[in-house]
Amino acid sequence: MDAVAVVTGASSGIGAATAVRLAEAGYSVVLTARRADRLAELAEQITAAGGIARAHELDVTDRAAVNALADSLDRCDVLVANAGGAVGADPIADASADDWQAMFDVNVLGTLHITQALLPKLIGSGAGTIALMGSTAGLISYEGGGGYVVAKHGTHAIAETLRLELYDKPVRIIEIAPGMVKTDEFAINRYRGDAAKAAAVYAGVAEPLTADDVADAVVWSVTRPAHFNVDLMVIRPRAQAAQYKVYREQ
Repeated sequence: MDAVAVVTGASSGIGAATAVRLAEAGYSVVLTARRADRLAELAEQITAAGGIARAHELDVTDRAAVNALADSLDRCDVLVANAGGAVGADPIADASADDWQAMFDVNVLGTLHITQALLPKLIGSGAGTIALMGSTAGLISYEGGGGYVVAKHGTHAIAETLRLELYDKPVRIIEIAPGMVKTDEFAINRYRGDAAKAAAVYAGVAEPLTADDVADAVVWSVTRPAHFNVDLMVIRPRAQAAQYKVYREQ
């Protein structure tokens, strides 16, 4: 029987790229996200390439819907908890509590919901893997990051705590923490559709990471032997030496 991998936030960006690579690695992939039309297209793409995939519309902040997904699965070997995102870049003094709530709900509570719901099946697989999509924002603070920094520090704390609590269970806890990644939607969503502000994030950076770069890191980590755990993988483009140290061509 094919090993089953569940990917949240699979309708675009890192999630979609990870789903494709997991299918190429031989997993039967369950694609989840809120946009059912995009999931259907991706499932068709994976199937046409010889892989196995099925789409399941899901909002990870809806616990009842998450439980229904878990109940629909006979098994789960891998969970890639990728659903997340940033909203706004205001200083804390001016930030919207609604924006903070939205980021906490998806990045922290969404990760909690999907992890709790699938954990019995991951343990039952005998060699389960949970890969959490963190961020360098979960490791260091920066101005204008406020709510996203708090949310991704929450994701990081979930990974560290799970690893301690599940030390005697056959489940690995992996955290991937990307720095600057240029995808079609992340910055656009953060800046509420302002294309100019989104483009400025990457201005002069010759080669920011891509969704496929991050997917490569996720799938490499997931496909190591069961005794081999990647606790935390921090990945950045070469041009980004640190959160504030980025080489931009003139």
